[in-house]
Amino acid sequence: MNMKGEIILYQTENGQTKIEVVLDNETVWLNQSQMVELFQTSKQNVSLHIRNVFKEGELVEGSVVKEYLTTAKDGKNYKTKYYNLDVIISIGYRVKSHRGTQFRIWATQQLCKAK
Repeated sequence: MNMKGEIILYQTENGQTKIEVVLDNETVWLNQSQMVELFQTSKQNVSLHIRNVFKEGELVEGSVVKEYLTTAKDGKNYKTKYYNLDVIISIGYRVKSHRGTQFRIWATQQLCKAK
C-alpha cells in the first residue's frame, strides 16, 4: 500500500477475521473488501449501503472517502477507495449479518461507556 499513516491489525476475539486497518488523519480507513470481511456480508450489500449513505445525505462522500494506491497480487498498482470510520459505523448499523449485530452491540457498549 502506498499510504501515509499507520497500519494496524484488527482481529476478532475468535481469530476468524483479521483485517489490516489504516490509521490516517486521526481516523480508521477500510476499503469495501475489508468491510465485507469485517461484517461477513457480500460486496453487493456493502456497496448498496455505501450508496444509500451518500444518497440519503447521511454523509458527504468528498469528506469521508480517500483514494489510495494499492498493489494487487498481479504486482500492478490500482486506485482503491477507502472509507473512514464514519462510513464504517454507518454500514455497521445498516448491514444485517451476525457480525453486523456483534458490531452494533460493541458500538453501543462503547457509546454507553463514554457517557
